[in-house]
Amino acid sequence: MKNYPPAEIRNFAIVGHASSGKTLLSEAMLRCAGVITRMGRIADGTTVSDYHASEKHRQISVSATLMHADWSGKKFNMIDTPGYLDFISEGLGALRVGDFALVVIQAQHGLGVGTDRAWNYATNYGIPKMIVINALDKENTNFEAVLKSAKEHFGRHVFPVSIPIDAGPGFKRTLDVLRNEIITYAADGSGKYTEEPATGDWGEKVKALHRELIEHIAESDDSLMNQYFEKGGLSEEEFRSGIHAAVQKELFIPLFAASAEKNVGVARLMDFIAKYGSSPVDRKKVPAIDANGKDTEVLLDSAETTAYIFKTMSEAHFGELSFFRVYSGTVTTGTDLFNSDRKITERVGQIFLLNGQTREAVHSLGAGDIGAVVKLKDTHTGNTLCSPKHPLTLPKVVYPKPNIHAALIASVKGEEDKIATGLAALHEEDPTFLYLVDGELHQTIISAQGELHLEVVADRLRRRHNVHVELAEPRVKYRETIKGKGESKYRHKKQTGGAGQFAEVWMRIEPKPRDSGVEFTQSLVGQNVDRNFVPSVEKGVQQVCSEGVIAGCRVTDVKIDFYDGKMHPVDSKDIAFQIAGYFAFKESFVAAKPVLLEPIETVEIRIPEDFMGKVMGDLSSRRGKILGIEAEGAFQLIKAHVPTAELYHYSSTLRSLTGGAGVHTEEVSHYEEMPRDAAEKVIAEATKRKAHHDHHNPH
Repeated sequence: MKNYPPAEIRNFAIVGHASSGKTLLSEAMLRCAGVITRMGRIADGTTVSDYHASEKHRQISVSATLMHADWSGKKFNMIDTPGYLDFISEGLGALRVGDFALVVIQAQHGLGVGTDRAWNYATNYGIPKMIVINALDKENTNFEAVLKSAKEHFGRHVFPVSIPIDAGPGFKRTLDVLRNEIITYAADGSGKYTEEPATGDWGEKVKALHRELIEHIAESDDSLMNQYFEKGGLSEEEFRSGIHAAVQKELFIPLFAASAEKNVGVARLMDFIAKYGSSPVDRKKVPAIDANGKDTEVLLDSAETTAYIFKTMSEAHFGELSFFRVYSGTVTTGTDLFNSDRKITERVGQIFLLNGQTREAVHSLGAGDIGAVVKLKDTHTGNTLCSPKHPLTLPKVVYPKPNIHAALIASVKGEEDKIATGLAALHEEDPTFLYLVDGELHQTIISAQGELHLEVVADRLRRRHNVHVELAEPRVKYRETIKGKGESKYRHKKQTGGAGQFAEVWMRIEPKPRDSGVEFTQSLVGQNVDRNFVPSVEKGVQQVCSEGVIAGCRVTDVKIDFYDGKMHPVDSKDIAFQIAGYFAFKESFVAAKPVLLEPIETVEIRIPEDFMGKVMGDLSSRRGKILGIEAEGAFQLIKAHVPTAELYHYSSTLRSLTGGAGVHTEEVSHYEEMPRDAAEKVIAEATKRKAHHDHHNPH
């Protein structure tokens, strides 16, 4: 493929709610441009974009896919993104490197939560949007109603550039507002079309819309406005010259009518993108941070190379691929670039242009272009590659924190190293997935954006790294403490042939304030116990505190006083006092009214007002305490304290209670005493687990 100057490149992310037809739209564009000779089907797993095993199996996109095509001499770099919020990182990376967002809305279902989410992210990145109302070939579609709700939702600048004439199963014609024509699309799915002037009622309708559009464009620019008033209108040339700028300023948000599946309306959408869509030239300067941490800018026409890695992926048949956008200079095979995040030099390997899983090798990529490079040593999602002479870092995508957690259980012994390697690789590829090997719980906890995300991560781990793992509910970090005082005089005596063991420890314990930890003191007087044995007793006590007494949980908020004891001139030694300290503490603890504490999280929940009743009812069933409620536009922000144990898979429940519109965050706040019945269950489970463990490991 030839090298395109930046002005002839169109980089865009195809975004929107799940199942709005984004993948089929990219497929239709490839078909129009002749990249493929027939359109694939999602049900058959034959689309260019959804080629991963997990996508074919689930029939949804889980990964952002890069595709390219030439249309009217312009190079389209299209990134098809998943609509499910679980895979939001993929869409965020794509919007980060796109010059505009193509927002797809399904005609039957209208706007969804994912539409809003994608729109807001595009706004945060400062890129303009275009809208496609898709699937107008389906039964019961109401174009006017969806157009009206898009205007209400996204503002009066949303304006239809095409309108369906025969929406429904026979849909093949659109009214083209820019050309005052009726466009009829071929029935063979090729996307080819014929044009004829609009007459009669359609002619009247399109003239009125065309006039309205001219006014709209005139409004977006003072000099056009002056011409409009002076001449009582704008010439077609003046009007068209203003479209690009109006789209950039988002004073005109074009909306198109289409059916991706039938390839109707797609070719004219592509014509519009080629003629008026944003190019890298519209973002000539992008912010960056120089080597001294100072703000600077990357200029599109600078000779120094700067590229941003927006996605990494390792696939069995591909190896490690890094997807990147060039912001300045040229990325060339065989040259060295500096990774300013990792402070290492990377040799650029083979560069590819991708269409799903088909790849085409190129020697270099110029400023504004997007491609993938294979086998970088240690470069990951979010890293910047730049000229070694001019180190700088481009701003990274800020990903949402994961809010759903599961324990990863290895079902086959001896695969621990393979699992650890696999988890590290998956996190580098997808920064919204986190994992932690928790020494206290003796579990590996993985955290993700939703239940589906957890399953896909576990699938990838099994498939790529060939390990046997299951997902389970993570244990909760309960704590043990006391409500009263307790004491014990414990004697440890062991007589075997030769030297024996002897130690006696007298101990008192009492509660301390919440979250203040364990305090060990000694108030020995006289010569009953040599002071050398104090650390031995403390060691014994610490061991109990880490392994727990009643439920196998860490002990906290206890003050311990070792105040007296006895020793033997020959048989007293370190180990004897450790053992005596261990059991003296256990006895005192059991005598001091032990209780369990549970972690409480501060949960913030953002939901549309209509769902308040359902969500509040559900919170009270989870022992939640409401801290406050604030209005935030059409949303309500609920702040509550909820026990960690009651939050397993809460994000899935919240989604189903609110039709996908509710989001929440969780953060551990403090510990509180557990209700007795709940504590008894935890103690019973711990006793059972210990018995099972002791049975299998008798020594």
